[in-house]
Parts: sequence; structure tokens; C-alpha cells
Amino acid sequence: MASRISKDTRLCISLSGRPSNIGTRFHNYLYDELGLDFVYKAFRPSDIADAVAGIRGLGIRGAGVSMPFKESVLPMMDVLHDSARAIESVNTIVNDDGILHAYNTDYQAVVDLLAAHEVDPTVPVVIAGSGGMAKAVAAALRHSGFTEGTVVARNETSGRALAQKYGYAWRSDATDLSAGLLVNATPIGMSGGGADSEALPFPGNLIASASTVFDVVAVPPETPLIRDAREHGMHTITGAEVIALQAALQFELYTGVKPTSEQIRRASEYSRQ
Repeated sequence: MASRISKDTRLCISLSGRPSNIGTRFHNYLYDELGLDFVYKAFRPSDIADAVAGIRGLGIRGAGVSMPFKESVLPMMDVLHDSARAIESVNTIVNDDGILHAYNTDYQAVVDLLAAHEVDPTVPVVIAGSGGMAKAVAAALRHSGFTEGTVVARNETSGRALAQKYGYAWRSDATDLSAGLLVNATPIGMSGGGADSEALPFPGNLIASASTVFDVVAVPPETPLIRDAREHGMHTITGAEVIALQAALQFELYTGVKPTSEQIRRASEYSRQ
């Protein structure tokens, strides 16, 4: 890939507190397969405002935005598209000649996965978290017909606000709850998260009550929560599935090219090697 980079090569990046190689490998695989003059690089910004200014000033075509920057970049955007405006969270920036457009492809990925896995919308759901990813999850669940839910978040202000927006309850902890669907939208279980990397976001009795467990954490592909759920024979939806779908949507926004399902599958497999 390095041998073909020129002054005309378009750059796309990701901005994350904990960068991984997944997005980098996914996008660069498809650029090569489709013969596109693009290159993708992951960054851990020390100053998010400076990083966004760099996107505009350097003509960077697009940027994926991960925790903890999904909400803090909002005031830096020029155009908020419906997916970002509705949930006040950004995971995709597209630079059109210095005009920064904000999207949230996480939302659509969650909607698509709930449908693909045929999760029953009549079951009660418990969502862990109240940040940018939790906003995308709650909006997607409500859009998909899940009307009975609880947001579990230690931050009462953001937790209550998120719950009330979608008609769900709020709790500071998950004690005595039960659910048909559990969704982890926190960094708990993510590689590199210290003690939290081996922790479970829900108590054991709550996990045991569920029929489907959904963890949005993509690294590692099998988090402690997913591993525990599979050991108990539960249906699971993984963060690896989320990141592949949302990345494919980002890829199309950046390049104007829609990869096929088979190309997405191959890129996703390559990204996790």
C-alpha cells in the first residue's frame, strides 16, 4: 500500500481514546480490493478540538469517532445529519471541502443487527451506559419497537435524561432487575481497560435472566460478557458485528462506493486477524 501513496491519496482517520487496528485494517482492505486511492490511519488525540481542526485544515476526507469523543465533537461540526442530531452523538465525520458533516452509523448498525438476529421486541431490555454509544443503542431499540426498558448508569443526570427521552426507566445499578435482552454500551470488557477489561457490566443473576446478550465492545471479539453468555447457551450479538456494519456505512460515506456483503465479510474477517 505504501508504494502507491501519492500527493493525491485521500486520507481517512479514526479518533479514539483506545485505538485498535480493526477499522484501519477494514478500510484499507477495501481500498486495496476496490482500487481506491485512499489510506486509513488510527489516532489517539491528546486534544480533540485540535484533532477536528486538523481534519478541516488538512483536508482529511473522513473520520470515525469513538469513545470518549462522540459527544464532545458535536459543537465542532458544521452540519448535523438526522442520525447524529437525533441522538446528539457523532461517530462519523465527512469533510466536504472544509464543511464537516456529522453522522451516526452506530445507530443504523444496531437497528440492522436487531432485525437480522430476529430479537423479539416485546421482551424487556436493560442497557448499561448513558454515553454516546448508549444513545445510539437506546434510539435504535426504540425505533425497533422495544418499549419496555431500563437504562443502568451511575451518572444520574445523563442516565435519567436518556431513559426519559425514550420512555425507559433509569436505575443507578442493576440489582433485582431481569431482562430478555441485555445490551452493554459501556467500555467494560474492552481490552486495555485495566481491571474493567475482565469485568462483567451486569450481575450474574441478571445475565442468567436474559435470552439474548448484546455487547457493543468490539475488542476483544469475545468479551467476558459474550463469553459468559455463550457458556450459558444464550444467543449473542457482538461488537465485531456492530463495527463491521457501521464501518461499511462509513466507507460508503467517505468514498461514495458501496461494498458488497461478501466484500464486507472478507474485510471484517481480515480486520480481526
